[in-house]
Order: sequence, then C-alpha cells, then structure tokens
Amino acid sequence: MNKKTLIVTLLFCAIMFSGYKKPETYVIDSEKNAALHNNIGINYMKDYWWYAAIQEFKIAISLSPNVQASSVYYNNLGECYMKVGASDLAQDCFERALGLYTLNFKYYLNLAECYDALGLLDTKIAQTYENDNPLNMIMRGLLLDKKGQIRDAIVTLDEFTVKEPDLIITEAVRDYIKQLVAKTYSL
Repeated sequence: MNKKTLIVTLLFCAIMFSGYKKPETYVIDSEKNAALHNNIGINYMKDYWWYAAIQEFKIAISLSPNVQASSVYYNNLGECYMKVGASDLAQDCFERALGLYTLNFKYYLNLAECYDALGLLDTKIAQTYENDNPLNMIMRGLLLDKKGQIRDAIVTLDEFTVKEPDLIITEAVRDYIKQLVAKTYSL
C-alpha cells in the first residue's frame, strides 16, 4: 500500500471511529419550570410557609400564564391567599382558575368559600341567575349551602346533575349532594 492510501485510510478510520458526538444543548422549557415552581410552592404550603408558597405560585403563573395547567397554579395561589387572610386577592385567583378550566369542582368550592369570607353571598347568588350557563347552577348550589339553605342547594345541584349527566364534574357534584343529604339528616 502506498503512503497516500494509508493516510486516507487512517484519516477515514479516525473520523469514523472517533466517537464524536454533537454536544447536547439545554432547552429552557417554561411550562416544565412552571410545574417545578408549583411543586416547590406545594411543599412550602405543607410546611405552612405561606408567603414563600405565594411567591413560587406567582413564578409558576408568570412562566405559563394562559394554559389549562395554570388553573392549578391560580387555585393554589388563591388557597395561600385565603390562609393569610387576603380573600380579595384569592377571589381573583379562583375566578381566573375557573376561567381557564371550568370542570374542576374544587375551584367552585374554593370560590364559594371566598365569597362567603368576603360577604358576597347574596350578590353572587343573584348573578348566577343572570346567565343560562349550566355551570352557574353549581356555584348557585354551593352559595346556597354556604348561606344555610341546604335544601335549596340540594335541589339546585340535583337539577344540574339531571341536565348535565355526562360532564366530568357531574360525579363530584353527586358526591357533594350525598354529603349535603347526610348533613341534613344529621341536623
């Protein structure tokens, strides 16, 4: 073999068997980071560090503001605000959570609790009659329950389950009706 062929062969083998690999690039994923900050906030909530949790939830929301997962971040932020006594700030959070995802029953429960803390039960009950949206019946039933009108709450929530039997939220509403019925019989 001549020198030229040997050099070409060695060069070819060096390139083919060198094990060169393209360097990995780190991609910043804001939605993944938002979920991470939400989880950190949940851990702070478990340790009763409300203000640190509030900051983490705010970071999560700012990283991913208008997706369905943000409804969870808004709800968690609202729960923290309720714990520190800032019901007016919690109201905005719970309403935004419902705006992003309307089929989570916990959001309705939290918002009803917030309205009760703010003393807005009567005005909000009146507002639920203004719109034909069937999901307003859930809020109306919860607000009637908070007001102490348990029988009316049961009727309203049961009417919702009859009108909307196939929604994801309907099963949670049925479970809540069972709790209300048990509460009425224990009175």
